[in-house]
Amino acid sequence: MISVKNISKTYNNKKVLDKIDLEINQGEIVSIVGPSGAGKTTLLNIISTLDKPDVDTLSKVMIDNIDVTNLNDSKLSKFRNTQIGFIFQFHELLPEFSAIENVIIPAIIKGENKESSIKKAMEILDSLGLSRVVNQQPSQLSGGEQQRVAVARALINDPKIIFADEPSGNLDSKSSELLHKLFFDLRKKHNITFVIVTHNKDLSNMTDRKLNLVDGKWA
Repeated sequence: MISVKNISKTYNNKKVLDKIDLEINQGEIVSIVGPSGAGKTTLLNIISTLDKPDVDTLSKVMIDNIDVTNLNDSKLSKFRNTQIGFIFQFHELLPEFSAIENVIIPAIIKGENKESSIKKAMEILDSLGLSRVVNQQPSQLSGGEQQRVAVARALINDPKIIFADEPSGNLDSKSSELLHKLFFDLRKKHNITFVIVTHNKDLSNMTDRKLNLVDGKWA
């Protein structure tokens, strides 16, 4: 599903990632752990197409047999929208929109019909126990509810992969536990691949593989 070869990244003459290789199978849940500043988020951003590796290296990022490092900006945006879901630590919901309006944004960008997108979003939100909050704005939701809305948004276009950066980092222990269980339920139901950057030991110990990154290299 994911094949990463020779990924390096330099910022201000500092090597943040140094010749990283990685293989991830379809339906696998992989966590990337390590100390702050190890390069975890940088690596996640490159694998997920949000950033690019150094151009002077023979690097390659393959997702579902597509070399995303060679896609132009337009094709890359379309690929990201249709194939990948994102979950961030601070949920990144638009405060002026309701829960359901936030969820359908990727579908509208994809070009889907608004009415059918709302119907699908309602089904997803209901499956996540959020049917009663669909018309509420993020400020009216608990932290756990906000993050589940973010999960619903990540699911709306039926992605093959979900990339998550500290998804439970801003949640209390109970909400974190529910979110972690949700990831595995989604994998079981939809065979989604998860790549998760986390400092949460409970979550990393649950994953199929735990990869430790230190100073831009696998430890």
